[in-house]
Amino acid sequence: MLARRQLLGALAGLPLLAAAPDYRLVAEPVAAGIWVVRGADAPIAMANGGAIANITIIATDAGAVLIDAGASHRQGAALAVLARRLTGTPVARVYLTHLHPDHSFGASAFPASMVAATPAVAAQVAGDKAGFSAGLYRLLGDWMRGTELPAPALVAQAGPVLIGGRALRLFTLAGHSPSDLAVLDEATGTLITGDLVFHNRAPATPHADLPAWRRALDQLAALGQARVVPGHGPVDGTPGTAIAQTRAWLDWLEPALRAAMEAGMTMVEAGNIAIPPQFAGLAVARLELQRSVSHFWAGLEAARLPRLAG
Repeated sequence: MLARRQLLGALAGLPLLAAAPDYRLVAEPVAAGIWVVRGADAPIAMANGGAIANITIIATDAGAVLIDAGASHRQGAALAVLARRLTGTPVARVYLTHLHPDHSFGASAFPASMVAATPAVAAQVAGDKAGFSAGLYRLLGDWMRGTELPAPALVAQAGPVLIGGRALRLFTLAGHSPSDLAVLDEATGTLITGDLVFHNRAPATPHADLPAWRRALDQLAALGQARVVPGHGPVDGTPGTAIAQTRAWLDWLEPALRAAMEAGMTMVEAGNIAIPPQFAGLAVARLELQRSVSHFWAGLEAARLPRLAG
């Protein structure tokens, strides 16, 4: 069986039957020298090329800073062009908020020497990128051509960072994933949270630790920001609406799944329980509920069922 890259290499030698996939990125100004490229409020799919995560572009005198880089080499390259057009300078630094591929695999378009991540994420790259990559190639095909996630060469540590006269503060947290990075722009009070915060979109939980996630949300809520750029969904122009919405979903989800199990429901039945009216407007709420059932059900069973000796 041909490996995915061999297959794409073979396809590259065939006559072109259609235009190559193209990301048509639009940047939304949210504060002085800060723009957000909104991701699609949908799952990763061929139709969106995996461009479902919000990407933040920050202007500095030393060059543009990207917070996250998208899902593919093509998207990262398109973000580099857009950042240069917006800021007048090339990208100088890329921060990855976590390893999930819709946020990180676009770093393929940048030298490893300008990519920064927490030590835990850097370690995850070595162990987990192959599995993520295989999944993305299956879902996105030619959108992924040339995508090879580099091992980040720069360490993102908690505390202040000054880049080209722009003061940022980094926060190393966890909960949505084993290692999550949030970034506060001190001048404008803009807090970029990665997937610790979702807004008007149901939170995704593939690697979630819910108690740790709640603690992280409590920390973010106390930072005194002016606005929040979530990992998915529209920018929140208030200090805490999106943070509170994310917390409310998590606070409902865990006991709801436990109650479904106690009621003797199957996984399919649990994925079809009623979603409270307060979440009726959240994008992909039913899908994320069903995904969360698959993520947490085995743990709930292990906690509830007796362990047999031997």
